[in-house]
Amino acid sequence: MKKKLISLLLLTTMAASLFTGCGNSDNSASTANNAPTDNVVPTDSAAPADSAASAGSDSAADSGETVTIKLFSNLPDRKNGQGLVEQMIIDEYCDTHNVIIEVEALDEEAYKTKFKAYAMDGMPDVVSIWGQPSFLDEVLDAGVLAELNESDYADYDFIAGSLEGFKKDGKLYGLPRNTDIQIVYYNQKMFEDNGWTVPATYDDMIALCSDIKAAGITPMAMDGGDGWPMACYLTDILVKVAGTDYAEIVRNAVATGDFTAPELQKATQILVDSAEAGLFQVGYDSQDYGTAMNLFTNGQAAMFSMGSWECSMALNPDIAPEIRDNIRAFTLPVVEGGKGGANDIAAWNGGGYAVSANSAVKDEAIKFLNYMYQPDKLSKYGWENGVGMSAQDQTAYLTGEETDLQKQVMDILKNATSVSGTPINDCGPSAFKTSIESEIQGVSNGSVTVEDFLAAIGAACE
Repeated sequence: MKKKLISLLLLTTMAASLFTGCGNSDNSASTANNAPTDNVVPTDSAAPADSAASAGSDSAADSGETVTIKLFSNLPDRKNGQGLVEQMIIDEYCDTHNVIIEVEALDEEAYKTKFKAYAMDGMPDVVSIWGQPSFLDEVLDAGVLAELNESDYADYDFIAGSLEGFKKDGKLYGLPRNTDIQIVYYNQKMFEDNGWTVPATYDDMIALCSDIKAAGITPMAMDGGDGWPMACYLTDILVKVAGTDYAEIVRNAVATGDFTAPELQKATQILVDSAEAGLFQVGYDSQDYGTAMNLFTNGQAAMFSMGSWECSMALNPDIAPEIRDNIRAFTLPVVEGGKGGANDIAAWNGGGYAVSANSAVKDEAIKFLNYMYQPDKLSKYGWENGVGMSAQDQTAYLTGEETDLQKQVMDILKNATSVSGTPINDCGPSAFKTSIESEIQGVSNGSVTVEDFLAAIGAACE
């Protein structure tokens, strides 16, 4: 069973988002691309996958009428990473179809807040979603997403099992974009210059923390203000504590509201001890994604805890070459007495896209969605731009010129003996997600006890 699970994910190791995708540069973006242009081709001359996926639909664009599609995205940075890839596909589609695509893009927390408002007042045509219970269950119950025809994607090279989080009652309502891995980025040159080595155990990492602080550098940049990054970090610790029992322990805790399992207590205490030891920057518990990333990319932090969707840092021209060229990654080291080995990792299929059930241009929106997911679009462009790991097989797009960071992340997944699945904060109802992401700052900084924290998130499951 283990080999089967890993083999499914191994295909994505040859891939390059996304993420739960996470931009950090701007607060919003709007793009309108008009077509036709001098390079316009008939819609039915697109790649076979595009035509097959939308067969049987006499769309307005096909009849010569210009169609406007509204896309709501959680990728506000349109110049780097996943936002760049998304925008590349939008521009390409509008150049070859009689379509205008208007983009509204917000950072993740603002996105989720406005998504709830849209769910009540009317959704944009194409939206970013997450195939995890905390987000998708209530969305599907509300009936705001359109059902997709799963057979349309038989030739789209999705990794086996990657669609499951986007289904309800056997029906498909969205498509996954990424395979996300929780990792620790580090500045290799900084490590070498100071004689530091990648820690083999968690105790080694805490000891290293003292040496890094003594050099006047922040050991690890952490986005504690948003809640979810620290919950993902807690997930990673729990994987090292519980090993392959992680999913069952979390599932039972969410089902019963009882979070007193010793593994949960130990993992939370390790988080508390880490913050107390000064592993994170001063003020981490109120600082956001951009602040944490800037600490690392400006050379003020030796490490940065985040997902594999930020692999594009190694190609980002806005980052100084002496830092950009030296970004490397490792997975959280083993915990003494823990069941998880060095190759038991926190990884999951993260964010993706869906279409509004009530879209006035639903057929066109689905056609665009299907175009995005043609194997030589989202996956290929993502890989070429160093953007994390795809939920589709990307082995065909290896160039031999991958960055050292890409190669490292590929090897992390290639060598994995188990993967966690959904992060702990996304394993329960939305009330649980809200609770853990708002309470985790307090427990980490010592203002709330471990016992009270676990009791509070348990109560949110009832």
